[in-house]
Amino acid sequence: MSSKKVKIDREEIHNKLKTFFGFDSFKGQQEEIINHLLSGKSAFVLMPTGGGKSLCYQLPALCLPGTAIIISPLIALMKNQVDAIRGFVSGQEGIAHFLNSSLNKAQIQEVKNDLISGITKLLYVAPESLTKEENIMFLKTIPISFYAIDEAHCISECGHDFRPEYRRIHEISGRIGKAPFIALTATATPKVQSDIQKNLDMQDAKVFKSSFDRSNLYYEIRDKSNPKKEIIKFIKDNPGKSGIIYCLSRKTVEEIAELLNVNGIKALPYHAGLDANTRTHNQDAFLMEEVDVIVATIAFGMGIDKPDIRFVIHYGIPKSLEGYYQETGRAGRDGGEGRCIAFYSYKDILKLEKFMQGKPVSEQEFGKQLLMDVVSYAESNQCRRKTLLNYFGEDYPNENCGCCDNCLYPKKKFDGKEDMLTAIELVLSLKENFKAEHLADILAGKSNSLIKSYNHHKSEFFGIGKDNGPRFWLAIIRQGIIFHFFNKDIERYGLISVTEQGRQFLEKPYTIMLTEDREFADDTDPDDEEITSVSAAKNHVEGGGDPTLLAMLKDVRKGISKRLNLPPWVIFNDTSLEDMTILYPITVKELEKCQGVGEGKAKKFGKEVVELIAKYVEENDILRPDDFVVRTVANKSANKVYIIQSIDRRLPFEDIARTKDMSIPELIEEVESIVSSGTKLNIDYYIRQTIDDDKLADIYDYFKLEAETDSVADAMRDLGPFYDENEIRLVRIKFLSELGN
Repeated sequence: MSSKKVKIDREEIHNKLKTFFGFDSFKGQQEEIINHLLSGKSAFVLMPTGGGKSLCYQLPALCLPGTAIIISPLIALMKNQVDAIRGFVSGQEGIAHFLNSSLNKAQIQEVKNDLISGITKLLYVAPESLTKEENIMFLKTIPISFYAIDEAHCISECGHDFRPEYRRIHEISGRIGKAPFIALTATATPKVQSDIQKNLDMQDAKVFKSSFDRSNLYYEIRDKSNPKKEIIKFIKDNPGKSGIIYCLSRKTVEEIAELLNVNGIKALPYHAGLDANTRTHNQDAFLMEEVDVIVATIAFGMGIDKPDIRFVIHYGIPKSLEGYYQETGRAGRDGGEGRCIAFYSYKDILKLEKFMQGKPVSEQEFGKQLLMDVVSYAESNQCRRKTLLNYFGEDYPNENCGCCDNCLYPKKKFDGKEDMLTAIELVLSLKENFKAEHLADILAGKSNSLIKSYNHHKSEFFGIGKDNGPRFWLAIIRQGIIFHFFNKDIERYGLISVTEQGRQFLEKPYTIMLTEDREFADDTDPDDEEITSVSAAKNHVEGGGDPTLLAMLKDVRKGISKRLNLPPWVIFNDTSLEDMTILYPITVKELEKCQGVGEGKAKKFGKEVVELIAKYVEENDILRPDDFVVRTVANKSANKVYIIQSIDRRLPFEDIARTKDMSIPELIEEVESIVSSGTKLNIDYYIRQTIDDDKLADIYDYFKLEAETDSVADAMRDLGPFYDENEIRLVRIKFLSELGN
């Protein structure tokens, strides 16, 4: 049932912004988006992480009659959002609720009672909960103000495979009651954006696209020669700062977390292999500032609404620039410091390519193209900010951002006019479009089967630039894309064509200064190297306030957060605390005037804070400002149970892996772990589909009669090149399960 819209004037909206959220003004396009939604119209919002997307639906929900349905992908994200809203709005615990599988019957009834009474303004639901028939029938009786789809890219990226309920949101909302939609995401290529709008039937919705530039983030790529030592040194040099370290595998997550703790750094692991209780505990410990660092796979992050993360380190390079942008975007969401460091080795790219085995060929091709974009970004000497924004269809106006490794430590440039002309002429000379790697091989004179199949080894351009090699020509083509001389068609696996601007450059050439790509060493990172405590930490305090008072305020905040079981930043964020150390508020009314506080928070959490400040001011004879001026600043066990049940039901491994967002090798590793722990599994149904009888017999007999250990590496060596690693591992599972368990 949809609710009736009401007219809300600008003054009332600004009053609610101050009262509920403690802000004097909106950021970017927030006010325009909110007014658009309040007028009963749908909106598509593309806004970078930290840009203030949540406010675009939270404030309208508090203003409009009825309840806003917020569709969110993760239970952790819902809990954080609900905690935050309850922190903003004093004395109204029922103002926001979530409805998902984590609730028991009594808790679900409590949520329904608050919805019926009209107390609840925001209801967070997972798509799976939204599509349950009992929930649909109940929500039909509730006035709906609008539907918000947070992390809307999940409709396109998840809904096609392991979360099909995302594709049913429009259908289900029609049954519940028609109301406006607002879809929000921090990253979406034009293809994903189109898919979202089509699926939600909101092609006519107004699109609000903010700049993807996060000016406070520093981007750096480091050679992965000794990453563990560098990570420990970096964290020791930045004491007390929160950070995330992303790793490619669960095993590496566990190793790095353990290594940090051994070296005196409080850290916890987070990955899908941990049971749900452990994951929740580790995440909460990070949010509550009981640990400084969380070491995680990409399973961690989307559900984290922590604004004061000061660094994001990628121990292994991500599989796409979209993923990289999302993950680095979790740093500095409060506008403060955010350092993004990635360790790069081409070996990691090869590992990621291996993970794609078993997927459809078209999906592998697309995945490899995304990886090549990551390689281009990592190895380039161009401004990182410029390269990232270009990828998302945005031009960065400056040549030097002053906030990335390439701009702070620029490499020597050269006049690339003639080289660019050569590359443009090559593309125009070909009857079809080809990938950058193929074009670079032609110019460098590198013959291979693909080049010969198109007779490109007979082209007049073949080997014309052999003195420079393929890497050099890849750099030319990549920079040509940034100059808009070339177009790269992502939907067609990255095929390169010449733009109109490129043709104009060909007709009237001019000097363009280019940079060569960086050279990276192989990943050495010796595991047996002893890593000791590094240099003493820097004594650095953010902001310009009183560092002694700031430390005391953080202690009080931590005490309140533990008592109320809320993350510290929900009580007061760092910006608010820093404002307090300058303004020294000694009454709750004065506290309201600090940045990001507002009436609700001041009344709910302010008593201990102002008492502390009043005592501190008196004891230290502090001269307070006469007038307050507000500163304007901008589950391993769960997985195992599912896998065992799925194998008992004889589900294809491909389906199981897709549901749990794993590759086939990762799933096999999980099954190996299950069997190794003593559980007997019958995977004959899958083996018969994937391995012929002769091979099966050979491998089985090898483990039964010849093998001295269960080593897969030894088996691959002894059996020879005609036996695939996955085949050997599957038969070994069968062998261990039948004879060992």
